[in-house]
Amino acid sequence: MPAKSISTQADGKTFEQLRQECLQKKKLFEDPDFPACDSSLYYSQSVPINFEWKRPGELCENPEFIVGGADRTDICQGALGDCWLLAAIASLTLHKETLARVVPNDQGFDRSYAGIFHFQFWQHNRWLDVVVDDRLPAVRNRLVLLHSASNNEFWSALLEKAYAKLNGSYESLKGGSTLEAMEDFTGGVGETYETKSAPTDLFNIMKKAYDRGSMMGCSIDITSSAESEAQTASGLVKGHAYSITGLEEVNYRGKKVKLIRIRNPWGQVEWNGAWSDESREWNVIDSSEKKRILQNSMDDGEFWMEFEDFKANYDKIEICNLTPDSLTDDTKRKWEVNMFEGNWIRGSTAGGCRNFIDTFWTNPQFKLTLLHADDNNDKCSVVIALMQKNRRALRKEGLDLQTIGFALYEAPADEDHLGKDFFRYNGSKARSKTYINVREISERFTLPPGNYLLVPTTFQPHDEADFIIRIFSEKAAGTMYDIYGWEYSCVHILLVMYVICLDRSIQVDNSGQLEFQEFKVFWEKMKKWIVSMHLNTKLLQLLGLRFADENYDIDFDDYLTCIVRLENMFRVFQALDQSKTGQVNMNILQV
Repeated sequence: MPAKSISTQADGKTFEQLRQECLQKKKLFEDPDFPACDSSLYYSQSVPINFEWKRPGELCENPEFIVGGADRTDICQGALGDCWLLAAIASLTLHKETLARVVPNDQGFDRSYAGIFHFQFWQHNRWLDVVVDDRLPAVRNRLVLLHSASNNEFWSALLEKAYAKLNGSYESLKGGSTLEAMEDFTGGVGETYETKSAPTDLFNIMKKAYDRGSMMGCSIDITSSAESEAQTASGLVKGHAYSITGLEEVNYRGKKVKLIRIRNPWGQVEWNGAWSDESREWNVIDSSEKKRILQNSMDDGEFWMEFEDFKANYDKIEICNLTPDSLTDDTKRKWEVNMFEGNWIRGSTAGGCRNFIDTFWTNPQFKLTLLHADDNNDKCSVVIALMQKNRRALRKEGLDLQTIGFALYEAPADEDHLGKDFFRYNGSKARSKTYINVREISERFTLPPGNYLLVPTTFQPHDEADFIIRIFSEKAAGTMYDIYGWEYSCVHILLVMYVICLDRSIQVDNSGQLEFQEFKVFWEKMKKWIVSMHLNTKLLQLLGLRFADENYDIDFDDYLTCIVRLENMFRVFQALDQSKTGQVNMNILQV
């Protein structure tokens, strides 16, 4: 049963509620959260073209949501530099079950049409339902962004609009990794291969991924911005995202030849070398096999090439697996998943990589316990994926992807948060291959059972971002989040306070004595503080930033001040909640 999606509308209304309202009022939907205006298109510049927002019915006579089934020829790139997204959409059309989740089939231009459509995307371990109206940017009554080869088909253009809304604007979609969109369409796990240093059985790995329903893309690296989208003599485009849409082996002159099918989201500009659409190699193979593989081949941006030519010309392959099963063996596993959220905050938990040993220890630390080895093995399979949150939507604020990575240490069983000396004298047992400015970095490890400490970091100290970590293991793993050393010392402080209070000589008023009734009140508070005050990670970090010293210790006076302020906050929020006179975001405090 697929996870239920969450409405993203500011008013909390669902797609169906909004559609029914529009039908009852006999009005077409206009989305107040993503209006048909310039700010929905661009945030960093004035709109370079005189766009008009047009509904499909104003662009053609008989608009349809999907014509003859959604397929990869429905994706033609427009004026926006989002080929990475289009390559992912082309891959999505090859997987009908996944497509039906992202593009629900309960909508169209029939009697239920109300100018409203919806799409579903995975974001940070949740499925979100994104609603849009069907006003699309056009020039002279033609769509100028993503569009279908059929001028009366609109599912792909509306999908692009919903994804732009999710990320704040159309401009936010300029430039990216195909893997990012693939993960947002599936909630899957990404892996990247460099063709020049890939395993010798790369074709088998990719064939297995294709057979398992994984989504794949590829690209050619550039050495400077001047090379971006430059066309080579062989018809390939540098710095451009392609979809991988098929892999085959054919008999050619007495030997097996490995072929790969690739699609350019431009819908044109193809490879012109061996095994291209009109090349002589096709005349040598069996006619039935040729017909099966080429099908309705045309100048549509899709082409075949020999796998060795592919490796020689392309540099990077991105694979989004629907499960973390390894592509290098035939083992199918049932994976256990743990997910945690965290933050790198300047002056608090943004310690940078291990090059900065004086601050590295202040990074968030996750204790991971691998309890049992895999079946028929003495080690544990684990996939660790570190993802930055919301960075694309934050571009309009001048923020972009941080350079991130992580390290995994063997953890002492009797310690919680580890300090500077531990990291100075102990090397990591495993780590991400590199620090890189991508949304998610993931690695696959096989480790002996035991206790480990996972430290996610930015490369430079003081760089801020929110993140999530997904940990996939074949057997259930015990995990504990440890953000500050001082969070574990609170009970010890309270016990000290208790001893002081029992002394009855504590100086609390002019008499220097604590009356019994005062002590009773104080002790009731003490008991509540010990067992009932739970804070989420974000608030805990902010308290550390405000009250802790450079070693993350809180002295006795500051601790009392902190507790009293927290209690006052709880009291105010509870009063507001009870009186219904205001709305308070209670997510920040969990009591």
